[in-house]
Amino acid sequence: MIDWPVGGGLAQSADGLEQVGLLLAGRGVAVLSGAGLSTESGIPDYRGATGSLRRHTPMTYQDFVAGEEGRRRYWARSHVGWRAIARAEPNAGHRAVAALRASGHVSAVITQNVDGLHRAAGTLDAVELHGGLDRVVCLQCGHTSSREELDRRLHAANGPLREAGFPANPDGDVELPQELVDAFRTVPCVLCGGILKPDVVFFGESVPKLRVQQCYELVDAAGALLVLGSSLTVMSGLRFVRHAAKTGKPVAIINQGATRGDPYASVTAHLPLGPALTALARELGSLAG
Repeated sequence: MIDWPVGGGLAQSADGLEQVGLLLAGRGVAVLSGAGLSTESGIPDYRGATGSLRRHTPMTYQDFVAGEEGRRRYWARSHVGWRAIARAEPNAGHRAVAALRASGHVSAVITQNVDGLHRAAGTLDAVELHGGLDRVVCLQCGHTSSREELDRRLHAANGPLREAGFPANPDGDVELPQELVDAFRTVPCVLCGGILKPDVVFFGESVPKLRVQQCYELVDAAGALLVLGSSLTVMSGLRFVRHAAKTGKPVAIINQGATRGDPYASVTAHLPLGPALTALARELGSLAG
């Protein structure tokens, strides 16, 4: 058993991956995943080399609730972009995480992603920190419904909208000409006529406290924390890394590039997620060779 340092002493690439394997073999490890895990499924991240924040500003909660103009902009773009998210399939990284969870090497999965791909890969108990795009909630009565149902209603109200040739962003929207946005018709809650919002945490909105507490408890119950494909730029994910390091738990990070959590990590590996996680799962006997 390796005596893992907490913070500093970083190992990189193949050596780092080997140490992550030893970490998984020895303890129940909690996983915290980010947008980088889904890029191999065709969903871009926010902050990578081709991240969507380089070309567009995502909807904020304040803009969404401020008026109909902001909501029309969001739902028009998201109605078109949703099809790309709905068509996306789990990649090798999601499947490897599901196999490691099923074999007990991973004790819990917390994801910052809203694409539902962990669930689609078989990790049904993944905690979706920022919610899920496949659900819709009414801000007035709290009723939740499926995104597929809303998609049908929006299609009936607006007819077919052409895809504009832009890839979907991580929050599920695409760029649209302003005239299409201006002509778009939103629809209200079927129960109370209230405002419908995707069941996701927008920029500028807080993660529900009970969900945050659940994630802290999962990290506390684990022997270590493994971060997959997250730059950890925002505090919603970084706080769990800081918490794990503060309580003496090893932190490992596999990501394509440096992260804000690197100073707290015992080991990092700058590798593509799908091949790296597949190799780990096979080495540990969680996946067939």
